[in-house]
Amino acid sequence: MAIFRRTHRLPHPPAEVFAWHMRPGALERLLPPWENVRVVAREGGIADGGTVTVRAGPGPLKVAWTVRHTAYEEDVLFRDEQVRGPFGHWVHTHRFSSDGESGSRVEDEIDWGPPLNVDATPFVRRIERIFDRGFAFRHQRLANDLALHRRYRQRRPLTVAISGSSGFLGRNLRHFLTTGGHRVLRLVRSRNKAGDGAVYWNPAQGKVDHDGLQGVDAIVHLAGEPLVGARWTAAKKREILRSRRNGTEWIAHTAARLSPPPRVLVCASAVGFYGNRGDEKLTEESRPGRGFLAEVCKAWELAAAPARRAGIRVVHLRQGVALSPDGGALQLMLPAFRAGAGGRLGSGRQYFPWIGLDDTLGLILHAIVTPQVRGAVNVTAPLPVTNATFASALGRVLRRPTLLAVPSLAVYALMGEMGRTVLLGGQRALPAKAERTGYEFLHPSIEEALRFGLGVA
Repeated sequence: MAIFRRTHRLPHPPAEVFAWHMRPGALERLLPPWENVRVVAREGGIADGGTVTVRAGPGPLKVAWTVRHTAYEEDVLFRDEQVRGPFGHWVHTHRFSSDGESGSRVEDEIDWGPPLNVDATPFVRRIERIFDRGFAFRHQRLANDLALHRRYRQRRPLTVAISGSSGFLGRNLRHFLTTGGHRVLRLVRSRNKAGDGAVYWNPAQGKVDHDGLQGVDAIVHLAGEPLVGARWTAAKKREILRSRRNGTEWIAHTAARLSPPPRVLVCASAVGFYGNRGDEKLTEESRPGRGFLAEVCKAWELAAAPARRAGIRVVHLRQGVALSPDGGALQLMLPAFRAGAGGRLGSGRQYFPWIGLDDTLGLILHAIVTPQVRGAVNVTAPLPVTNATFASALGRVLRRPTLLAVPSLAVYALMGEMGRTVLLGGQRALPAKAERTGYEFLHPSIEEALRFGLGVA
């Protein structure tokens, strides 16, 4: 048996911090993204003694872990006790108390033991290192989320519809918004999944449940055929263009027909709008580039015209590479870098338009609630780096060498036009509009963002 305790102070009253923990998405926001943990089942809630089951681990080695919520006391504490899982026993008590006039103390206490009731002593140091890493991340993310939601607090909670809500960015946005007290409606393409916070839509068939969308304050459109990963065959390129243009046009028509219409339509786009521009500094005022991806982005943004004509404020998220080990490009890179086989791509001089995942979510909320934000917004960090600098930073954080390089010819041979455009090209895109309209970045430097996301001090 062993006891682990950590205390964290926050400039928010206990009731506000406790309320954040009670909302849907709180557990998902607190799970360390490098652990590959997913919530797979829920029954009941924290206040009524419900249970939650998560799965953790790679592939067939995934372990199921079920805990029951107990000892609930509003604004003061709640407790999670293992029903079945990897520990001999596990009791996690969350305590909330006042710390000054408007602050609070959050204390996490874990009473744990290894399987089969063996002596915990040989395991304590190793397990506590894992706990320390996880709780440092949890506490920082909690502080960041509370600060963002306080900064963008509205007179009433918003109702936000999200397409692409099951993807990497969409699910993280969903949990971020719900922990802020907002209501999220997921746009789903299966009638069987509609209901209980999900609204049916099928842009390919021109169908949508208008009644389910009545009264939404904002629509965030993230759905579309993935741009990276597979080679751009002629068929793949047609599907990329079709899904991005037609899906956006349909969601814009839908928004325009709602009464009242939403305040804002936030649509995904990409920094590929600018093409491959070397070390040229690119703001939202920069001209479009050339090539397939640039043409897709131009058509993608123009497709929102029906919403603009209806007087809806439209924002185009010219998205850079959102960094998290939980998904996206960083997740794909990590195995090679962890094995010491990572390094620059091609010359490494191409700019890598990165941004931390939490700043991506913060910027989307900023776009939703800030009336001055309209048109294109570069969703990138204020300190862009080259591919070589990024590779070196990731190597330092992981404490791995980055001496290897992938030749340009190899990238092109493996990935064709997609590799040449996305991996060997780049954009030095700057978030001029975000900064001009008052967004404050949580993680402006690449190494800081990587250390936070990977849980490395």
